[in-house]
Amino acid sequence: MRKFFCFIWLVCLTFSVGAQEVLSLDSCRALAIANNKELLISQEKINSAHYQRKAAFTNYLPDISATGGYMRTQKEISLLSDAQKGALGSMGTQVSGAMQNGIQGILTQHPELTQNPQFMALIQALGNVDVATPLNGLGNSLVDAFRTDTRNMYAGALTLTQPLYMGGKIRAYNKITKYAEELARQQHGSGLQDVILSTDQAYWQVVSLASKKKLAEGYLQLLQKLESDVDKMIAEGVATKADGLSVKVKVNEAEMTLTKVEDGLSLSRMLLCQLCGLDLSSPITLKDEQKDDLGPSPVAANGVDLNTVYATRPEVRSLELATEIYKQKINVTRSEYMPSLALMGSYMMTNPSVFNGFEKKFKGMWNVGVVLQVPIWHWGEGMYKVKAAKSEARIAQYQLDNAKEKIELQVNQSVFKVNEAAKKLAMAEKNLEKADENLRYATLGFEEGVIAASNVLEAHTAWLSAQSEKIDAQIDVKLTDIYLKRALGKLKIEN
Repeated sequence: MRKFFCFIWLVCLTFSVGAQEVLSLDSCRALAIANNKELLISQEKINSAHYQRKAAFTNYLPDISATGGYMRTQKEISLLSDAQKGALGSMGTQVSGAMQNGIQGILTQHPELTQNPQFMALIQALGNVDVATPLNGLGNSLVDAFRTDTRNMYAGALTLTQPLYMGGKIRAYNKITKYAEELARQQHGSGLQDVILSTDQAYWQVVSLASKKKLAEGYLQLLQKLESDVDKMIAEGVATKADGLSVKVKVNEAEMTLTKVEDGLSLSRMLLCQLCGLDLSSPITLKDEQKDDLGPSPVAANGVDLNTVYATRPEVRSLELATEIYKQKINVTRSEYMPSLALMGSYMMTNPSVFNGFEKKFKGMWNVGVVLQVPIWHWGEGMYKVKAAKSEARIAQYQLDNAKEKIELQVNQSVFKVNEAAKKLAMAEKNLEKADENLRYATLGFEEGVIAASNVLEAHTAWLSAQSEKIDAQIDVKLTDIYLKRALGKLKIEN
């Protein structure tokens, strides 16, 4: 049972690999789109523009930021001088000395007081009171209280900023990023059509060379049969060696032509593999290679509505978006010279703090306010910049008008080429019918011996030319239809 399932799996894998080797036009387009690096880059540009638009919208919202810092200084800030610190520190000693000097001065001026025992007892009691020590302590405590100790400083702030009016800058930036995102999408669409166009060209080039290879092989077989017939006729004496040499020359030319076609076909397959992201040596086979008739009869192209074309062409839409972007840049430039208003609020903390004397603690306060900035005079700089931005906007508009004129010409040329290719195919089919009939009569006449070998070679050459022209005309019909769709902006993968 296990061997049976393994066999079934291998058979399915073989069929899947075989199916993968035969590629249709849509399969080649899908592979090319999936593996094209330029499209991957343009897709990332879309993602980048999308996130830039989201970032621009955040400018409407309040901005909250936190700031912190630490600073170590060599010296601390002192509110008292060294003399003031010394005076406060020795305040008790100075007061005690002043008291002693004052008592001595009173006794010197009034010696009769020394005879008063009560007064002398009071003086003695005052002399025993220690005034210097507590006053000196009080002075030192005042010195310590005024010490800032700012050698280690910490600061922090939490700030909120809400724009109220920025001169229209925020609104303009949001519109610019919105247009830029859509512009990236349009450029991706344009690149997608370019990839499809390149893939189709390579695809039909392979189909054309494959058809010409079969044609060259068939032509070589005809000449080889003719060579065999001429050799037999030479042996019978009804043909000359010159006829045989002429046929052999044509056979050699047909072999060289077949070699060239095979080489060109190999290179074209490599190009298609490279566009599809496959290995260059991948043995791919195209679905349309086996078809003798490449498609239905072409339909003549009629007039088109240019307004519809302008709406579908990504290049036109890209230039329209570029024009809108430049118009918004005018508003951005103008906003730089208009008043701006913002609401600000913050909470600040410091250590040491000064809200309750100088303390080695984190303490803070909140504040709220508005900031108004009004440009007054810049010597006309804003006016010149606005005029420069307007000139850029006009340039974008002129480029848009020029592109529309070129697209109109391109569409008309594509319609003309489609109709011309249809006419060429019809004439090529008629010529091929005549060449087939001519070759048939020439072959019958040669076999009957009434027509020379040179005439048969001419008929073969005319038949080969007619077949080649028909193949070229069929491929030209396919390509001109693709070019017309590209000109109309309708080139895409069909579901």
